[in-house]
Amino acid sequence: MKSNKGKGLLGLIFALAMVGLFGYFGYTTMGDIKLGLDLAGGVSITYQAKEEKPSAEDMKDTIYKLQQRVQNYSTEAEVYQEGDNRINVDIPGVSDANAILEELGKPGSLTFTDEAGKVILNGNQVSTAKPVITENNGIKEYMVDLTFTDEGKKIFGDATTANVGKRIAIIYDGKIYSNPVVQEPITQGQCQISGMSSYEEAETLASTIRIGSLSLELEELRSNVVGAKLGQEAITTSLKAGAIGFAIVAVFMILVYLLPGFAAVVALSIYVGVILILLEAFEVTLTLPGVAGIILSIGMAVDANVIIFTRIKEEIGYGKTVKAAIQTGFNKALSAIVDGNVTTLIAAGVLFWRGSGTVKGFASTLAIGIVLSMITALFVTKFVLNSLFNLGFDKEKMYGVKKDRKPIDFISKRMIWFSASLLVIVIGLAWLGVNKSQTGNILNYSMEFKGGTSTNVTFNEDLSLDKISSEVVPVVKEVTKDSDVQTQKVAGTNEVIIKTRTLTVAEREALNKSMVDHFGVEEEKITAESISGAISQEMKRDAIVAVIIATICMLLYIWFRFKDIRFAGSAVLALVHDVLVVLTFYAILKWSVGSTFIACMLTIVGYSINATIVIFDRIRENLKTQVKMELADIVNLSITQTFTRSINTSLTTFIMVFVLFIMGVSSIREFALPLMVGIVCGTYSSVCITGSLWYVMTVNKGKKNSAAKVTAKNSKKSK
Repeated sequence: MKSNKGKGLLGLIFALAMVGLFGYFGYTTMGDIKLGLDLAGGVSITYQAKEEKPSAEDMKDTIYKLQQRVQNYSTEAEVYQEGDNRINVDIPGVSDANAILEELGKPGSLTFTDEAGKVILNGNQVSTAKPVITENNGIKEYMVDLTFTDEGKKIFGDATTANVGKRIAIIYDGKIYSNPVVQEPITQGQCQISGMSSYEEAETLASTIRIGSLSLELEELRSNVVGAKLGQEAITTSLKAGAIGFAIVAVFMILVYLLPGFAAVVALSIYVGVILILLEAFEVTLTLPGVAGIILSIGMAVDANVIIFTRIKEEIGYGKTVKAAIQTGFNKALSAIVDGNVTTLIAAGVLFWRGSGTVKGFASTLAIGIVLSMITALFVTKFVLNSLFNLGFDKEKMYGVKKDRKPIDFISKRMIWFSASLLVIVIGLAWLGVNKSQTGNILNYSMEFKGGTSTNVTFNEDLSLDKISSEVVPVVKEVTKDSDVQTQKVAGTNEVIIKTRTLTVAEREALNKSMVDHFGVEEEKITAESISGAISQEMKRDAIVAVIIATICMLLYIWFRFKDIRFAGSAVLALVHDVLVVLTFYAILKWSVGSTFIACMLTIVGYSINATIVIFDRIRENLKTQVKMELADIVNLSITQTFTRSINTSLTTFIMVFVLFIMGVSSIREFALPLMVGIVCGTYSSVCITGSLWYVMTVNKGKKNSAAKVTAKNSKKSK
């Protein structure tokens, strides 16, 4: 009986692992996951303003509103200016330009007109718009409910009063959606648009109206299907790097944590497979920043397992049986895992709510990964581990024993930690000033931030993506003396779009000559336009606001959970420290600052706060159990007890990113390098800075309280 039961459990464990492997190989090879412009390309549509010389303000406003609109199709869509009066819209993960054009339409505006064609009011006077479904004699009708602003309510009320018995047309993008006869004055500030064929059409129209009228009237100039910015090589090498990195992490976990490590590998296999399945199910568009979110969530999944296994080793070291140690280990690890993951989940939620573009993509993958990592660590790993124990794998040596080590005195060296960090940050801030004086910019902004030149070249043959990467890009780099080069292939043609930093007239001529000399291109088939940054000022503002709100929310959560503002304050200060240190590296080494910069910083924020929470959880526990110890000794003990976890978690995440750096193409390396710096910095701040900060804040508060008591006592004596 026991044998059959054992075989059944082993079979189930094997099946679970296969689910993960199927999810990984199936969904990465079948290509069901929607990939972004940087990884797989999409549709590129160019609009031109009907106004010959639109103002910079109108162009800027229109670009921002279009950016909000196209997020209905993908959070990773890009909108940027080309030349003086053109706007490019790049939508990833699709290949049918006509279908997108049909859905998006020519971006027009909402107007209400009387029978004479006079405009009564427009979309700016609409406060909300939402899709609704009504049923009339069993027939469903799809409409949009509109609520006017106070100004719109008065105007519409006056207009309907003056036009009783007449028609008022509701027009969007030149199409009359509704043309009802006014039966009576409408003074409540509400009306409906009918005539939609589906709920999705009503939802799209409502979403567009909510954003408001565009400042400019646009007409479609051209539309193309374009290839990946990073090329097929970037996708292939990233997948290989991910597989190799995961294999190394799996071997590491088994060697260090023995049988629990094997259980973790099974759980992580399932985790990786299921997260890819969920990305496809939720139709998340995966881009390079999205990959960052997955890397962070995998790191946190490993972290949860490491916290549990460290606790199990400790309990065995205290003399408990293996079965009791497993149960107690999971119970004691629960608070640290929940607090660390919920804190990061709060950040992901705020970033998705307030962010746009790549920030939203990062937040989506991170949120899915966090929820799944908690489930796999707390339930799947526990099930596998208990199953293995029940199969007879119950010897202590299979689980390892963690013996008490002498606490490392981190607190006595706090001034060294503070001074070293402050020195690096001051150097970084000074270097930002040096860069500003030398180049006019504090950082080395890529074309995604400051714009550049888009050169369209029609070659004599249909070049493959690999050939463009290996032959065309080096020629471009030779002219521009800059590695920031993006290329996209227009499907069905020999045309290639080459995006570079802003080129001078002489550099444009040199690039044209190089294309002619190296590839025999006809010079008249080369055109160039200046383009704005794909990351607009509004998107930067949205990202900054999102990070600030997320930081405040995390601070409030830590304060609530730990019942001590000093825990929250020191955690946030350490978080700011990590961002500033990585910023120092960006400034000194002149790393390119593009969309991956935002993803990198957000990853560091999430990683840093999670590592800090684990240490604070142990301090909170030891404050209750080690009541006779000095405060400094409690902090040192807590950091020492979690030190192995801090190093092992950082090491496994570092391995994943390092393999990506070694194997990836140049653009992937530019993303992986600062991420590695951030992982090291986050580990350093969690171990050396946060505990010391909390100690200093607590001691200073104690001194103030003592001084206040002495003052109060002396005051009573004097009376």
